Amino acid sequence: MSANKGWWAPPEGEDSVSQKFLRKTRESPLVPVGLGGCLAVAAYRIYRLKARGSTKMSIHLIHTRVAAQACAVGAVMLGAVYTMYRDYIKRSAQDPGEK
Repeated sequence: MSANKGWWAPPEGEDSVSQKFLRKTRESPLVPVGLGGCLAVAAYRIYRLKARGSTKMSIHLIHTRVAAQACAVGAVMLGAVYTMYRDYIKRSAQDPGEK
């Protein structure tokens, strides 16, 4: 036990939160893009909340959720297309004589 109980330190051999985030970002770079898109849409829609006019609050929130989910699904789809390109198209272009 440490004397300073206000700060948490990871056990030896484990990454800190920032190191783990950077490692995961290098492994799949589109996850932070999707997360950033979701946050950007949510921030914009909260900013525009006062100018929604006569639209009900529930409809405004549903539209915000759908737009944020579209960013996340778009990032997942881009990741899937990139992975398919990397695994099939690029690999088959490098190894034409193996078939």
